[in-house]
Amino acid sequence: MDNNVMFKISYGLYVLTAKDGEKSNGCIINTLQQVTVSPNRISIAVNKTNLTHDMIMDSRKFNISILSEKATFDIFKHFGFQSGRDTDKFADYPAETAANGIPYIIEGANSYLSGNVISTVDLGTHTMFIADVEDGKSLSEDNSVTYDYYHKHIKESPQQPTKKGWVCKICGYVYKGEELPADFICPLCKHGAADFEKIK
Repeated sequence: MDNNVMFKISYGLYVLTAKDGEKSNGCIINTLQQVTVSPNRISIAVNKTNLTHDMIMDSRKFNISILSEKATFDIFKHFGFQSGRDTDKFADYPAETAANGIPYIIEGANSYLSGNVISTVDLGTHTMFIADVEDGKSLSEDNSVTYDYYHKHIKESPQQPTKKGWVCKICGYVYKGEELPADFICPLCKHGAADFEKIK
């Protein structure tokens, strides 16, 4: 199968945030959709290795900042290429706090919404959270960013590696080695082996 077909599916990009006690965290996701209008419900899928995933499992609440075309690559690096287990992503980061006590980002986002989890589905590597939308606010009229727009206009081109190996098409991480394990997960963006291509 040509795995590039999957990149033809239209996705948005979002900063998913959660809070556990005094600690807040966030990560990048591309799997948000409205599933019903009345009641107003959404679903998101979150990688189980993310700290944000564990926080939502415990608190059953989250916020989603809907990123706009004005989002910079720094936002994606900040929330997508480092772990909240090792750093405080909201230390001195510009954010507001919603009524549910969870932060949402204001720079590079055109709106936010708050979700209250009503059920979960185990998807293996990810958990799908189905949630009632409890709050939301429009922040600007800027167009929402798509996955395609991100790849064409925001994502920085990785430096061309000179050694043999495999490069992640999402974030540019290089795996050094002749063969890439089938179950390999990118340590930066958490995408699997299907999103790597061999360095020629």
